[in-house]
Amino acid sequence: MWSRRPTFLHPCFYHHKLYPQAKQVQTRSETTWQRAIRAKNESVNALVSIASSSMDIHSSEGGLKDMTIAIKDNICTSQMPTTCSSAMLREFTSPYDATVVELLESAGSTVVGKTNCDEFGMGSLNVHSVHGPVVNPFQSKSASSDTPWESRERRSAGGSSGGSAAAVAAGMCDAALATDTGGSTRLPASYCGVVGLKPSYGMISRWGVVSFADSLDCVGVIGSNVEVTQRVYDTLAVYDSKDPSAARPEIRQKAHALSEEHIGSWASSSTSLTGLRIGVPQEYFPNAVSPAVVKPLRRTLRSLKQRGATIVPVSLPNTRFALSAYYVLASAEASSNLARYDGVQYGLHVRPPSSTPAHTPALTYAHTRSQGFGPEVKKRILLGTYALTADAFDNYFLQAQRVRKLIRQDFNRVFLVRNPLSAPSHPPPLSLPSSPAESDPSGVHVLLHPSAIRTAPLLPTDSGADQSETLDTYVQDVLTVPASLAGVPALSVPVPVDETEGDGWPVGVSVVGQWGSEAMVLRVGNAIEDAAREDRL
Repeated sequence: MWSRRPTFLHPCFYHHKLYPQAKQVQTRSETTWQRAIRAKNESVNALVSIASSSMDIHSSEGGLKDMTIAIKDNICTSQMPTTCSSAMLREFTSPYDATVVELLESAGSTVVGKTNCDEFGMGSLNVHSVHGPVVNPFQSKSASSDTPWESRERRSAGGSSGGSAAAVAAGMCDAALATDTGGSTRLPASYCGVVGLKPSYGMISRWGVVSFADSLDCVGVIGSNVEVTQRVYDTLAVYDSKDPSAARPEIRQKAHALSEEHIGSWASSSTSLTGLRIGVPQEYFPNAVSPAVVKPLRRTLRSLKQRGATIVPVSLPNTRFALSAYYVLASAEASSNLARYDGVQYGLHVRPPSSTPAHTPALTYAHTRSQGFGPEVKKRILLGTYALTADAFDNYFLQAQRVRKLIRQDFNRVFLVRNPLSAPSHPPPLSLPSSPAESDPSGVHVLLHPSAIRTAPLLPTDSGADQSETLDTYVQDVLTVPASLAGVPALSVPVPVDETEGDGWPVGVSVVGQWGSEAMVLRVGNAIEDAAREDRL
């Protein structure tokens, strides 16, 4: 049933104790990421499995030879368990590495371990994990540096890739792989004060990634800054024939050419952004958005405007339907994907009680899935199964697909860059003075909006109410799911905060671009980092 029975490494059994020979591998590693893991991981709970010394030794050649990287626990690795933070896969080790892991190792990076996450990627606070919740390692300036880690304020690291964001924020690695279905890379990045990139759907191979919702899942990158994030992305953004959803080389080339047509002097200048048009979507400021998030965004927009960028208000009217459509589609796909975990072919096997009168396959499935899946996963399976029933299919699943198409059209309408995936339904006119793809003055290059509606919320406490059961946890995704439904790239970048305006915890702003315009999105991200650096001086 299992491909092999792994040696599961508890985070407390740290690398230097288990593998004394590793001291001879890299002096740099001994003084950076290993020290951070020893000091913080027991209280932060970011890493659930630590790499052995054999995984530290890679070719000295490669673009990532100086980089340490962690892998989210729903991405297959042959030398460490892949549990998806679920009891269903707690003892599973994959017989192969995911494509993204192979690419990282070929590029010379050092894999430090596997990161905690919400079970099968389902959650926004990283509290739905068999390994326990991830604690945000950030502490505001008002907090005492002498306070032990285990005694500090316990806030969420975001989900579902909270372990990846927390590992980067705590200095356990330079970058981490995440996944993003509806915001699972950008939300944790915002909460933890690091950079998070969700690429265009199909740009990074999903081969070897445990599926949640196939039409939405993307491998994301979380880094300490935009440059690190871009280096990892550039290594991973290659065509993989093993992934049926991968964008083919000719589409990638077309997207690059369309994007480059609209990148002017602002992309190469270190000081001027003249020519860059930034859209601010009015629908991304609902009543739930905290003023502590809006004020840093306004400062960022002012800084970009002072450097020559043009700020344009835009409307994406179908955004208000995005969250509902997302949960219908994602849950429906999850109910289908997770049907394979039946206790016979895949995952945990639980025998029915001996008192059961007849051991039917249905009883085996029921006992296995009831014990193997956590409450959040079971909730979404039930919702998705209902959405796919004959009575509900038209009113829920098909309607959500229609909404998704409208959301894609909203993005295509506001962007100056034409979507390379959209074939024109009729030949273009001979003269194009007002074509949105060429020179429409109302179009924009990128969109800018808050990454989250608030700063990191407190983790649920044993004595208080179970916050994970309230609707507020689902609203956390309201600003991130539209880009996921449209399949376009989105980058969360931390911006300076003023403790007099809020609680002093990190705030991220998201840069969203047309499909395949990662280069443009990352260049705007660099400009935001430069502006933030100047504001801090």
